[in-house]
Amino acid sequence: MKLKLTILAALVAAVSVAAVPSGAGAQVGGLTEFDGTVVSKNRDNRSFRLRDAERGTVRIFVTRNTRFERVNGFAGLRVGARNIESVVRKRNGRWVALEVERSGRDDRDDDNGGDDDSSGPGSGDDD
Repeated sequence: MKLKLTILAALVAAVSVAAVPSGAGAQVGGLTEFDGTVVSKNRDNRSFRLRDAERGTVRIFVTRNTRFERVNGFAGLRVGARNIESVVRKRNGRWVALEVERSGRDDRDDDNGGDDDSSGPGSGDDD
């Protein structure tokens, strides 16, 4: 979780300092992040296509060094899976995944204060 927050902080800092080239995704130190829906998967060459709403569809290759979070490896990656994020690096003209993970509504809620909606009067320090 700390690594994800560190990567996220680095991405936010880089985007606020420099303009992101069109069609390239959010870039930090040679790394690019795409997120979207898996539209196809090729087991033979260990790649999948991800439709990013802002950047279009990209083919991403995975290696034995690709780290998966909240996805059960390449086998657990399914066509139609939504909220898939991938941190990639361009290598020999191909996007190679360093990390593939399923983002979720729970993570976004935690970033916005967790379960504050369910806490009633008298349960916080500010009452």
